[in-house]
Order: sequence, then structure tokens, then C-alpha cells
Amino acid sequence: MGRRIPQEKKFVSGLEIIDIAEEGKGVAKQDNLVYFIERAVPGDVVDVELMRKKKSFVEGKVTSVVKPSEYRVDPFCEHFGVCGGCKWQHMSYDAQLKFKEQYVGNQLSRIGKVDVSGMEPILGSEGTKYYRNKLEFTFSNKRWLTDLDDVQPGDSMDALGFHVPGRFDKILAIDHCYLQQDPSNALRNEVFEFAQANGLSFYDLKFHEGALRNLIIRTSSTGEVMVIVVFAYPEEGQVDLLMSFIQERFPDLTSLLYIINQKRNDTIFDQEIEVYAGRDFIYEEMEGLKFKVGPKSFYQTNSLQAYELYKITREFADLKGDELVYDLYTGAGTIANFVAKSAREVVGVEYVPTAIEDAKINSAINEIANTKFYAGDMKDVLTAEFVAEHGKPDVVITDPPRAGMHADVVNRILEMESDRVVYVSCNAATQARDLDMLQEKYTVERIKPVDMFPHTQHVENVVLLKLKK
Repeated sequence: MGRRIPQEKKFVSGLEIIDIAEEGKGVAKQDNLVYFIERAVPGDVVDVELMRKKKSFVEGKVTSVVKPSEYRVDPFCEHFGVCGGCKWQHMSYDAQLKFKEQYVGNQLSRIGKVDVSGMEPILGSEGTKYYRNKLEFTFSNKRWLTDLDDVQPGDSMDALGFHVPGRFDKILAIDHCYLQQDPSNALRNEVFEFAQANGLSFYDLKFHEGALRNLIIRTSSTGEVMVIVVFAYPEEGQVDLLMSFIQERFPDLTSLLYIINQKRNDTIFDQEIEVYAGRDFIYEEMEGLKFKVGPKSFYQTNSLQAYELYKITREFADLKGDELVYDLYTGAGTIANFVAKSAREVVGVEYVPTAIEDAKINSAINEIANTKFYAGDMKDVLTAEFVAEHGKPDVVITDPPRAGMHADVVNRILEMESDRVVYVSCNAATQARDLDMLQEKYTVERIKPVDMFPHTQHVENVVLLKLKK
């Protein structure tokens, strides 16, 4: 037990960290209070500065590590602790996998009342750095200053980087990011330097003014690269000035695009895309299949691990070639097209119409003729009439967003009584909630967590359910 320092000093010393929370904070318990401590690792004994106190819990940050955990390692990124990403960098990768697997098991057993004794070991990611195929950076005239910054009066406050957690108008300037492969870092840094040297104004997130707003970089496992520059209020000639620089400095780009976005939010889904050079898409490839990825397309952000995730999904589905498969929340139809060769027919449903158009295009590119795709809210599309028209599925694959499935969708799955349901989830808590309902007619046969995002708290999980006989 740690010794409490007088309350007015807002410190606690000798606090033992016993677990890690979903958001990546270390967990401690003392005096009937739960502590959530930033940058703490299970097994640490730490001195803590208290930041916020609620009724039943306290938030704080480590001031010193009295005794380091066996899981603690030195973070490899200079931005760790300020940048909002990669919050588990201070923990060994083996430990990250251990706690992610533990988290999935706890959620499924506690919320879903699932027997997790036979849960299979988590599949780690072969690559733990430079694994993301998409990053979005923000231009801002309000740079977040760290203790290491030596800023003098009159110095520029421009930054190109990531939002600081909890501050919508502050951007941390990024020198080197370990999330995306080349040429991501060189491109971002050279765009920043060129913009500064040529007097292009950076966006003011509070007053909504300035020329440069966002820089989006997409890479693929095929080696193709897409760059999208989002402008807000550029002066005459500034768009061509920057775009021509990027084209000349990085001539091997597959796709060079720009957008003029003068809305109050950063979303580009309702914006017109202008092609400056190259194609308006790049290709991803998976097991001989090509997937067309445009500036607005959804594609799993870890290409190599997505392949492993989809292989597990296909294995769990155990297709023999004569099955009708429903692929719910199909996105751009990646899973649907990936399993199509093993099924008689695949019917995909997705809320976003543009994603469904991508799904159809991906089928056409790969000469896949046994897929059908439909757009609309899942609970409204997946009706008894829809099932009567398309047939009762032998297998259901469902990969919903973090909120999980609507209760109406769960009930429809129960009504359809498919032989097998493969449930892919990025949120074990909502998956567990849905599994609790599905177990009315199904038994959980297999559970396999998959780590898609090393150094973060996020984890995917695949569950196979079989109809009770």
C-alpha cells in the first residue's frame, strides 16, 4: 500500500500498478479509490501527481518510477507521452499482447458470460513499426510547445502533425513518426519546410482561416503512394505552387490529389477531389486479389495484419463452396471478395453508399461474379423480406463498428438460424454484449484475438458461433 502525502500537495507515493485500463492508463487501488495513471505499467511502483479526482476514482500521472515493472521498456519515439498515439510504447510487445488477450477474455466472460477457457492465443503483428497505410496530419498556426522547445519571441508557431489529446486547436509538430513507411516522414517534413519558406499560411482551427489544412498520406503493400493536400483559403497560385513542388520532389507518387475544404470540420467525404497528377486511386493486393483504394475508401489500416485477420475469418467460416454467405457491415467488400471464391454467393450490406460502390468495383476488377452488394442502415435492410428474397444464409460474417450490432440485427440473425456466425470486432465489450444475446441459439466454438495496432490498446477479436442442434 502506498503512503498518502498530505492532500494539499496532490501527490501519492509508492503506488503499485496492478492492471491496465482500456484507454492505456495504469490501474491502482488504494483507500477504496481506483487510480488511473498515465504512462504507468502493471508491476510498476510509482510516485504520482494527482490531476483529477472524481467520486470513485482519481486520475494522475507518474512523477517518478520507484520500482520499474518487468514489462517496462524505453519508448522509441521522442513524441511519446505528448502525442496521443502509441500509448503503450513504454511496455514490451509481449506484455502488450498479454494484456490485450487478458482484456478480451475479461470482457467476453464478464459481459457476455462466455466460457473463455479455450480461447486461442492472440496473433501478434509481425511488424510493430511502420505498419499503418494511412495517416492524416493537420496544419496549424498554434503549435503545442513541449518542455524541450526553445521558442523565442517572434518565432513561428506553425506546426504540421497530430492533435494533442484534449486540445482541438493545438497541434504537436512531428519530426519522425514510426507508424507509416517511407516516404511519409520525408514528405511531411519537406512539405512543412516548403510551406514555411514560401509564406503559405497554416490553418487557424479557432478562427477558420489560412491556406493549408490537412495532409493525408496513403501507402499500400504494393508500394503505391497517394498524397492528398487539403487547402482551406489559399491565395491565388498557392495550390499550384505547393502541388508542383510535391510532384517534382516526389515524382514516383501514384496519386497526387487536392481538396478545397472550407467547412468547419475536416471530413472529406462530402468534398470534391481534384486530381493534380497520376491516378485518383491506388491498389492494395491480398492473395492475388486487387482492391481499389480511393481518397474516401475504407481499408484496414494495417494491410499485412488485415490479411491475417481475413484468413482467420475465412478459416472460421469453413466454406466448402456451396454456401450462401451474408457479409454484414461489408465496408468496401474486402472480406466479401476475399471469401467469394470459396462460396456459392456472397451478399454484402453496408451503411455507406460510396463503400458499396467500391465493393462492386473491387468485384469487377477481380472478375468476381458471385457477389451482391446493398447500401442502407443494417437494421432497415436486413429484414425478413430481404432474407426471403436473397435466401437464408448458411454462414453470416459480421464486422460491425465499435458500437456493435443494433438489437434488431442480432434478433434477425437469431431468426435466420444460419449454421455458423463469424463475428469480427474491434470492441470486445460490445461484441460480448451481442454474444450474450446470440447465445440464446448459438454456442461459442472458437475465439481468436488479433493485434492490428501495436503500441496501442486496441485489439480485434474473431469469434465463431455454431447453431445449437
